[in-house]
Amino acid sequence: MAQVVAPRVTRQTVGAIADGAFKVLLAAVYIAGAAPLGRLLGTPAWLMVVSGIALLIGGGIEIGYTRSRSMRTYTQLMIAYDIGWVLTALTGFLMARQGGSAGGEVWMGYQTAAPIMFAALLVAAAPTQMTSGTQRDTSG
Repeated sequence: MAQVVAPRVTRQTVGAIADGAFKVLLAAVYIAGAAPLGRLLGTPAWLMVVSGIALLIGGGIEIGYTRSRSMRTYTQLMIAYDIGWVLTALTGFLMARQGGSAGGEVWMGYQTAAPIMFAALLVAAAPTQMTSGTQRDTSG
């Protein structure tokens, strides 16, 4: 009897799915609240919508590739993404604190470009090798 060996769901896999789901949820918030969030951050509503679309695409791809890409690849991409997010948020905060008006645009610009880059690198990454085989049923 043939058996297909399904990949084991690990905490890392759950974490990758949760990261993608968070991006999809954040995308919905950005799109639904584009005007008020844009005013709050000092960014145009269109940038909020575009960022939401980018997050939606990136999060969807992230969720969709969890079974076909290595968790090492996911972990490296998530670390790079989060480091960039923190540095960009800090830059935007410092710009706003010094009286600049582009801090929100810098932060939202990152959140527009980074999910697309994350998704592109994930799609381009080598697929994991799924092992499956046939085993003889010896139960009689």
